[in-house]
Amino acid sequence: MEEERERGQRQRGCGGYFLGAASSSLSTLATFPIYKTIFRQQLHAFCITEAVRQLCHEGFCQIYRGAFPPLMAKTLQGTLMFGTYNSFYGFLSNQPWGSFSCRATAGLFSGFWEALVFCPFERVQNVLQDGRKVQRFPTTRHILTTFRSYPLGESFSLGFYRGLGLILIRNGLGSSLYFALEEPLRSSFSTQSLPVGIPAFLSGSISGTLVCLLLYPLGILIANMQSQVGRQETLSLLATMAEVWKARGRKAWLLYRGGSLLILRSSLTWGLTTAIYQFLSKVTS
Repeated sequence: MEEERERGQRQRGCGGYFLGAASSSLSTLATFPIYKTIFRQQLHAFCITEAVRQLCHEGFCQIYRGAFPPLMAKTLQGTLMFGTYNSFYGFLSNQPWGSFSCRATAGLFSGFWEALVFCPFERVQNVLQDGRKVQRFPTTRHILTTFRSYPLGESFSLGFYRGLGLILIRNGLGSSLYFALEEPLRSSFSTQSLPVGIPAFLSGSISGTLVCLLLYPLGILIANMQSQVGRQETLSLLATMAEVWKARGRKAWLLYRGGSLLILRSSLTWGLTTAIYQFLSKVTS
């Protein structure tokens, strides 16, 4: 049974990836207001009521400002994340490794590819979502023009790839843990006579939420680094860490401000994505 599951995993068709990408884009649109509220909490150390009040003050028309980059990213991510994972897993499964090690390593490499491809999307998204940048960068075009004006050598410090090192760590660890944990959890739930689709939803929800909570402080640092634009505003990694720590009153528990909404968004997003992906995998296999 284990061999059949692993063989089926390597043989999933491209059609399932495209449908998974479509479901990822729909879940992104559905949960974007929650994500934006979390982002404001990460950036300004607001409580939920303060973040919601700020968004309400900006108006309903601004709620989906900044949604285009993550929507594009998630549409592509549904294909890239699972597609590259399956490719790496198919190669590593021929090695004398255990199943857990193969899944974790394939997920790590998949996360690295994600980071390289989607770092520019995340960079633009974080600038767009910063309420302090509305007048300076009213549209995505203004941000792209500014980033393209930087010399190639400054792309990693000022332009599209600012914060790449941190994103490599976050995405690599996140994907590795997700793929390593999701299948054992799904197998465990499948033995409990639950309705079809529930084991996949629960396994994706639990593994995705645990990973997001574990890496949440790193996401705060990335959001603050990537929202900085221009030579005068841009701080070093250590200086940004000091600013984040100071903004939270030097209290470690405030690094998880926004965590309650993160649990809600992560459980819904990863649960739905995993359930749909597993359903499509069975249909197309």
